[in-house]
Amino acid sequence: MLLSKLFLPTMREVPADAIVISHQLMLRAGLMRKVAAGIYTYLPLGLRVIKKISAILEQEMNKAGAQEILMPMVQPADLWRESGRFNQYGPELLRFTDRKDTWFCLGPTHEEVVTALVRDHVKSYKNLPLTLYQIQTKFRDEIRPRFGLMRGREFIMKDAYSFCLDKKTQDQVYHAMWDCYHRIFERCGLQFRAVRAATGSIGGDMSHEFQVLANSGEDAIAACDECSYAANVELARIKESPVSHVAESGGSMSEVATPGVKTIKDQSSYLGIGPERMIKTVAFEVDGRLCLALVRGDHEVSEAKLKASLKADNLAPAQEAQIVKEIGPLGFISPIGLPVSVRVIADLSLFGLSEMVTGANKIDTHYARVSMSRDIKAEFADIKQASAGDPCGECGGSFKILRGIEVGHIFYLGTKYSKAMNASVQNEHGENITMEMGCYGIGVTRTAAAAIEQNHDDKGIVWPVAIAPYHVHIVQMGVDIQVVKECLKLYQNLNDAGIEVLYDDRDERAGVKLNDADLIGCPLRLTIGKRGVEAREFEVLPRHRHNEGALKLSLDSDYIDRIKELLVAC
Repeated sequence: MLLSKLFLPTMREVPADAIVISHQLMLRAGLMRKVAAGIYTYLPLGLRVIKKISAILEQEMNKAGAQEILMPMVQPADLWRESGRFNQYGPELLRFTDRKDTWFCLGPTHEEVVTALVRDHVKSYKNLPLTLYQIQTKFRDEIRPRFGLMRGREFIMKDAYSFCLDKKTQDQVYHAMWDCYHRIFERCGLQFRAVRAATGSIGGDMSHEFQVLANSGEDAIAACDECSYAANVELARIKESPVSHVAESGGSMSEVATPGVKTIKDQSSYLGIGPERMIKTVAFEVDGRLCLALVRGDHEVSEAKLKASLKADNLAPAQEAQIVKEIGPLGFISPIGLPVSVRVIADLSLFGLSEMVTGANKIDTHYARVSMSRDIKAEFADIKQASAGDPCGECGGSFKILRGIEVGHIFYLGTKYSKAMNASVQNEHGENITMEMGCYGIGVTRTAAAAIEQNHDDKGIVWPVAIAPYHVHIVQMGVDIQVVKECLKLYQNLNDAGIEVLYDDRDERAGVKLNDADLIGCPLRLTIGKRGVEAREFEVLPRHRHNEGALKLSLDSDYIDRIKELLVAC
C-alpha cells in the first residue's frame, strides 16, 4: 500500500480524553476515530488489524468443529422475557420499541436468539453436539464508556454457543474451546493467562477468563508461582493455613472511644495498631436478608466467594438506611450483639484470632480485645480476595498478583437457557432431554487494544507480526529518482513474496516519516536513502522492543529470505 494513497489521519498530540495508552495510540496512529461516547469508526489500518484477528478466530473455530452463522443485532424482547433476562440484565441492555410499539433490544450477547434457533430446528440427539459461532457487532450501554476500545459501548465480538445431549459431552466441548482459545491467543502473539472467573450476568456453572497480561490491566489475577493455577483475585482459592493466633490477654472485651474515626486506615493510625488487628465488617443484602461479611482490616471481601459460600441467588451491598436501622452507624458497625436475623460469615483468616478491634454499633466507639471465638458468633469460609503471598488452594504455593485485560471468556452454562426456553431433543429412547449448553466469547476490538497495551514503547505501537496492519514499512528518504526506483523495486519484490508492505512514498521530511513509522509500529522498518543507494544497501530496523539496533542488507542480495527470518524473530 502506498502511504500517499492511504487514508491515515495521524495525530501529533495526545487527545485530552484518551487516558490509557491503547486509546491514545489508536487515535494518534489513525486506526480509528470517535463518533460518540464509546462508539468508533475503524479506519483502514485499524480495520486490517481487526480482520486479521477475525481471520485467526475463524480458522481456529472452524478447526474446532464450530460452524459460522450471523445473527441479527436487533433482538425481540420476547426472547429475553423467555429467559428471564429482559428485566434482570440492567440498563446496559438498550431497550426500545418499533413503530408498532413492539419491544426490542440491541444485542449485548446472543444466548436467547441462538437457543431459540436450535430449539426450533434441532430435534434429535443425532444432530448433537453442535457449536455455532459468529463475529458480529454488539452494543452494551455502559454508564461510563472509557479507555477507548477497552470499555466501549459498541464493539466487535466473536461469540459461540454449544449444545450437547449430556454433561459429559458438554464438558468435552468446553475443554476443546479452552484449547482453541489458547491457540488463538498464541497465534495473535500475546502473553496471556486463562483464569477461573465469575459467571456474571451470563450465568452458568463455571467460567474462565482469558487475560492478556499488561501493567495497565483493570483485572487483578492471582497466579501461583509453583503450579499453573490462576484465577481472578475474587475467586482464587486460598489454602487454609495454620492460624496466626494473637495471644489472649486474659482481659475482657472493652469499649474504646474513637471520635470521628471511621476508616480502617484512620483506626490504625488512631489506635497505633496494624490493620491486620482489625475486623472489617461489610454489610450485604442476600436474598432479602441482611448479612455481615468479616475479613481482616488488610483484606478485601470477595463478593463472588461470599455469594457462592452462601449459595445465594442475589447478593448486593446493603442500603445505608437499612444498615443504620438494623445494625448501627456507618463506620462503626460490628458483628457483636446483633439480632439472630442477621447472618454473619467470617473469612478463614480470622478463625481463632483474639486481641482484635471492631466497631461497637455506637457512634464514635469501637470494641478492643475482641476474641473471634469468645465474642463473635459466625460461620467461617474462604470469602476474601486473594493477595500476594497467600497460599495457593491448588498446591500450597505462593500467589503473585498480575494485572490483566480480559479479552475472552468461556462459560459452562448447563441448562440455564435451554431449560428456561424449553430447548430439548429426543435421545435414543425417545425421551425429551434438555440440552446442555456452553458459550464462548472473544472481544475482537478489545483484543486489538489489549495487544497495544502489552506491546508498545515510548514512540508508538509494537505490533505482533500476526496481527500487524502490515509486516514491513518502507521509508523512502527523499525523492531522488534512483532512491524512488530502488524503493519501488523493493516494494514489488516483497509484495511478490507474499510480504505485506506499507510504502511511505510521500514527499515529506525524514523526521515526519520516521515518527509515523514508529507510531504505526509495523514489525520491520526498511529505510532507503541516497547514501544507501550509492552503497547498494538499505537499513532494516525491527520494531521489537528487544531489538539490538538496525541491520544493513544489500540491495543486490537475496534479501527476501532474511526479511522473512527477521519477521519470524519478531
